Amino acid sequence: MAAGTEPDGSSTSDEEWERFLRESAAGTPDAPKEPSARAREVTERLRAESGRGRTEGWRSYTPAQPKQPKQPKQAKRRTGWYVFGLLASLGLLAVALAPGRVVDLFSGDDPDSPSAAAETARPTEPPPSEAAQRPTKDEPFRGSPAAGWANGAAGITVPKARAVGWMSEAEVERALDRSRDFLVASSLDRRVLRGERPEKAIALINPHQEDVQSILKTAFRSPSEKNDPLLLFSRFRPSRTHLVGDIVKTRGLLTYREGKRGALQVTADVTYVYPATRADADGDDEIVRTIVRRELVMSWDDPGKVITEPGTFSIVSNTFDMTNGGCGAPTGYLTPPFGTDRRADATGTEMDPYDRSVPVGRDDPSEDECGRATRS
Repeated sequence: MAAGTEPDGSSTSDEEWERFLRESAAGTPDAPKEPSARAREVTERLRAESGRGRTEGWRSYTPAQPKQPKQPKQAKRRTGWYVFGLLASLGLLAVALAPGRVVDLFSGDDPDSPSAAAETARPTEPPPSEAAQRPTKDEPFRGSPAAGWANGAAGITVPKARAVGWMSEAEVERALDRSRDFLVASSLDRRVLRGERPEKAIALINPHQEDVQSILKTAFRSPSEKNDPLLLFSRFRPSRTHLVGDIVKTRGLLTYREGKRGALQVTADVTYVYPATRADADGDDEIVRTIVRRELVMSWDDPGKVITEPGTFSIVSNTFDMTNGGCGAPTGYLTPPFGTDRRADATGTEMDPYDRSVPVGRDDPSEDECGRATRS
């Protein structure tokens, strides 16, 4: 079947197809739609040509890249799932950073804790140890390096924009803002933290990236190690766990460079600290801090070269470390261990969840054990 041919024998001319690509790249609202028969033909061909990648790794994945229009002889590339820490070298390729535009999602600070300067590059050593102090409901970050961290989105450093690839400086600035918006919508939004579906975050992901969309369709209904909402989103089950207060402490930054086919490739490396208590505490003041560090690589693709939607990005890869988030079969929720469960989780590979000087996943445990935090 020729490109652009419909079942009734009609076809889309080369001039119309080129106009479709130009207007899609320009974001024209009434740009013509790609013929459905062509879309089906490309999809079936890519599915036939794409082989399965390597066995997926735990807490890390690299989805297939989205389809590219006007490249009929090039199969969609599947890279499989990388081992932990593979993307650490991306930070060395990032541009120099300066403290960027930040917003504070939640109000409130710990007035007795010194504030750490915004992170503008990966640190060279872990933060110093704090005096052993038990957290309280009034001071849930007491005795933790996070006590001096910023609140919510204010802890995520956004760099100064410059033109990259197919994007102008202003377009890069908007893409960086939207990249931060995804982090807020996926790991800081209060409704998502209470277990609701992260609709705002999902809306920012390229709907044409088939591997990711497949995960999103099944992860919330039937979570598993390969299809787990926690790969991208932070969620707690309200019937089991309550977050303490309205503040989530964060520390991290965005970096960017030119990616494949002139795309803007943004890497987010952020640590989130969630203080939690039992939902049925009944006077029990035990507080456990769940700490999640995520490294997410996003590609803001040129719509003239990759099939995408305006204002959405494709996921290149994702890796995360988690401590005090639960062990055992995936449930789709972070499950902080309390009481005897906490003692049972005190096994496995030791890791410092506050050490941001090492790549994400460096101390990741095997599939048969959980990481044991040296401090929380």
